[in-house]
Amino acid sequence: MRKWFLLALSLCVGIAAACVTPAQAQAKTTFVTIGTGGITGVYYPTGGAIARIVNEKKDEYGIRCTVESTGGSVFNINAIMAGDLEFGVVQSDRQYQAVKGLAEWADKGPQKKLRAVFSIHPEAVTLVAAADAHINSIQDLKGKVVNIGNPGSGQRQNAIDALTTLKIDIDKDIKAESVKAAEAPGLLQDGRIDAFFYTVGHPSGAIKEATAGTRKVTIVPITGVDELFIEYPYYAPAEIPIEFYPGATNKEDVKSFGVKATLVTSSEVPADVVYAITKEVFENFEKFKELHPAYKVVTKKGMLQGLSAPIHPGAMKYYQEAGLM
Repeated sequence: MRKWFLLALSLCVGIAAACVTPAQAQAKTTFVTIGTGGITGVYYPTGGAIARIVNEKKDEYGIRCTVESTGGSVFNINAIMAGDLEFGVVQSDRQYQAVKGLAEWADKGPQKKLRAVFSIHPEAVTLVAAADAHINSIQDLKGKVVNIGNPGSGQRQNAIDALTTLKIDIDKDIKAESVKAAEAPGLLQDGRIDAFFYTVGHPSGAIKEATAGTRKVTIVPITGVDELFIEYPYYAPAEIPIEFYPGATNKEDVKSFGVKATLVTSSEVPADVVYAITKEVFENFEKFKELHPAYKVVTKKGMLQGLSAPIHPGAMKYYQEAGLM
C-alpha cells in the first residue's frame, strides 16, 4: 500500500511541475546590490533612493534592490569587477581612473568591464576645520593634524590632489590621518584632529554633525587650484551652500572644487536589469529629486555628464527610447 501511495504522490508532483505556466516560471526574483559609502554621507541615501523606486516595481520586473554601506568608490569598483556587487555609487574621477588604468588601477590596468549608468549629484571637496586651529585657507594646514580619508575612498585622492597642487607635502607638512569620513566629525569635536577633508554632496550628515558640536567649526575655502581643472577633466569649480550648516562660523557660501557622483555597473550585469533601473529613476525623476536635498540641482541632461566608462547597453536602450541620446 505504501508503495502505491508513494508512486501516486510522485506522479502528482510530476504533473504539478509540468503544469507550471510560463508566467510562474518567470517569477524568479533577481537580487541586485548597490554599493554606496558611509551611512552619514550622501551615497548611502542615494543607493536607498534608487532601490526604493525600483522595488516599487519588483512584481513587474522581478528585481529586488538592496543597499550596502561600503568603503567608497574604489571598493565599489573593485567589488563590481569581482562580481561581489552589481552596482556602485562612485566619484566621476574614480570612474575615469579605473577605465584608464590610473591611480589604484595602475598595476591592474584598465577596468574594461566597467560600465556607466548615469551621473547623480555634484560633490564638493569639503575642508572642515576647528575654528580654534586658526585654519582659514588650505595653506594654514601646515603643521596641523588633518584627516585626508581612508585608503580606497574618493576624498583621499581629492585631498592629495588639492594639497599637491598647492605645494603641501602630505608626508612632511601635515600630520595626515587616514580614518573614514564618518569618524572624522567625532575626532574633530574631541580635539584629536584639527581638520578633515570630505568629498560629498550637500547637505551631508557628517558635516552637520561636525558643525553642531561645542567646538566651533569653519568650512574652509579651497581656492587657487585652477591647475587641477586643466590637468584633470573630471574636476570643476564647486560651491558649498552654507545655509545647510547654520552651526558653522561661515557667513557666506564656500568656494571649492569637486566631481560628480555616478552609478556604475559591469558589462556582466544583464541589460534588462540595467534598463529597468535606469527607466524607473528617469521616469520618476521628480519623485527621485525629492528624496534628498542634494538632488535639487540635478537635471536629466546633467545625469548624462561626467561619464568616462562606456554606457551600459541597458541604459543606452532607455536613453535612445527617451530621446536623451
